[in-house]
Amino acid sequence: MAKLIIDNVTYEVPDGDTIAQSCEAAGIPFSCNSGVCGSCQIEILDGAENLNELNKEEIDLNLDRDHRLGCQCKILGGTVKATY
Repeated sequence: MAKLIIDNVTYEVPDGDTIAQSCEAAGIPFSCNSGVCGSCQIEILDGAENLNELNKEEIDLNLDRDHRLGCQCKILGGTVKATY
Protein backbone atom coordinates (compact mmCIF):
# COMPACT_ATOMS: atom_id res chain seq x y z
CA MET A 1 0.00 0.00 0.00
CA ALA A 2 1.40 3.38 -1.05
CA LYS A 3 0.97 6.64 0.82
CA LEU A 4 -0.05 9.96 -0.66
CA ILE A 5 0.37 12.98 1.59
CA ILE A 6 -1.55 16.08 0.53
CA ASP A 7 -1.17 19.13 2.77
CA ASN A 8 -0.17 16.95 5.76
CA VAL A 9 -3.10 14.51 5.42
CA THR A 10 -2.09 10.93 4.58
CA TYR A 11 -4.13 8.75 2.21
CA GLU A 12 -3.42 5.07 1.59
CA VAL A 13 -3.55 4.15 -2.08
CA PRO A 14 -3.09 0.63 -3.50
CA ASP A 15 0.23 0.29 -5.34
CA GLY A 16 -0.27 1.01 -9.05
CA ASP A 17 -3.61 2.77 -8.54
CA THR A 18 -4.52 6.30 -9.60
CA ILE A 19 -4.40 9.03 -6.98
CA ALA A 20 -7.58 10.72 -8.27
CA GLN A 21 -9.88 9.64 -5.41
CA SER A 22 -7.42 10.82 -2.78
CA CYS A 23 -6.97 14.13 -4.59
CA GLU A 24 -10.72 14.65 -4.76
CA ALA A 25 -11.05 13.83 -1.04
CA ALA A 26 -8.40 16.49 -0.36
CA GLY A 27 -10.50 19.10 -2.17
CA ILE A 28 -8.50 19.33 -5.39
CA PRO A 29 -10.91 20.53 -8.09
CA PHE A 30 -11.71 18.13 -10.90
CA SER A 31 -13.63 19.03 -14.03
CA CYS A 32 -13.03 16.44 -16.73
CA ASN A 33 -11.09 13.45 -15.25
CA SER A 34 -9.51 12.85 -18.67
CA GLY A 35 -6.48 15.15 -18.52
CA VAL A 36 -7.80 17.80 -20.88
CA CYS A 37 -8.76 20.73 -18.64
CA GLY A 38 -5.79 20.78 -16.25
CA SER A 39 -7.94 21.80 -13.26
CA CYS A 40 -6.52 19.06 -11.03
CA GLN A 41 -2.89 20.11 -11.35
CA ILE A 42 -0.81 19.26 -8.28
CA GLU A 43 2.74 20.05 -7.25
CA ILE A 44 4.86 17.09 -6.20
CA LEU A 45 6.98 18.08 -3.21
CA ASP A 46 8.64 14.71 -2.65
CA GLY A 47 8.52 11.21 -4.14
CA ALA A 48 8.08 12.00 -7.85
CA GLU A 49 10.08 8.86 -8.58
CA ASN A 50 7.18 6.85 -7.10
CA LEU A 51 4.74 8.02 -9.79
CA ASN A 52 4.20 6.77 -13.32
CA GLU A 53 5.84 8.64 -16.19
CA LEU A 54 4.10 11.69 -17.59
CA ASN A 55 1.50 10.76 -20.19
CA LYS A 56 0.54 12.53 -23.41
CA GLU A 57 -2.09 14.71 -21.74
CA GLU A 58 0.40 16.00 -19.16
CA ILE A 59 3.09 16.57 -21.79
CA ASP A 60 0.58 18.48 -23.95
CA LEU A 61 -0.05 20.80 -20.97
CA ASN A 62 3.73 21.36 -20.59
CA LEU A 63 3.83 19.73 -17.16
CA ASP A 64 6.91 18.07 -15.65
CA ARG A 65 7.77 15.47 -12.96
CA ASP A 66 7.03 18.01 -10.22
CA HIS A 67 3.78 19.31 -11.73
CA ARG A 68 1.24 16.63 -12.55
CA LEU A 69 -2.46 16.05 -13.08
CA GLY A 70 -4.15 14.30 -10.18
CA CYS A 71 -6.52 12.52 -12.55
CA GLN A 72 -3.64 11.02 -14.56
CA CYS A 73 -1.09 10.05 -11.88
CA LYS A 74 -0.59 6.53 -10.67
CA ILE A 75 1.38 5.89 -7.53
CA LEU A 76 3.63 2.88 -8.06
CA GLY A 77 4.50 2.44 -4.38
CA GLY A 78 6.25 4.24 -1.57
CA THR A 79 5.29 7.73 -0.44
CA VAL A 80 4.46 10.84 -2.45
CA LYS A 81 3.98 14.28 -0.88
CA ALA A 82 1.96 16.82 -2.86
CA THR A 83 0.10 20.11 -2.67
CA TYR A 84 -2.14 22.10 -4.99
